Amino acid sequence: MKYFFLSEGWNVGRVWEFGGLWNESSWRRKPKITRLNLYICENSETLWLYQVEEAILMVEVKPTETPAQSSAIGQVVLKRLMNAEQVIERLCESEEVQE
Repeated sequence: MKYFFLSEGWNVGRVWEFGGLWNESSWRRKPKITRLNLYICENSETLWLYQVEEAILMVEVKPTETPAQSSAIGQVVLKRLMNAEQVIERLCESEEVQE
């Protein structure tokens, strides 16, 4: 499994696997991306831990758009997903960890 932290208010967009963009017709399913019930707080920002299957190489994330809020950032592509050891390291370094 691979992991990444995502700020509250952001959503997963496109997903890439070894052959390119995730193709639901070829895989016959959506990619497995699960928000775990674990987050860290950093600089008064909530970062949720997500788990993805091994086949996923990159994940595009985008802020949730609301009429009252407009973000200068349109999207970000996460190219380096974390392994379990890196997540544990990050959790140990965090100011605050919540379940």
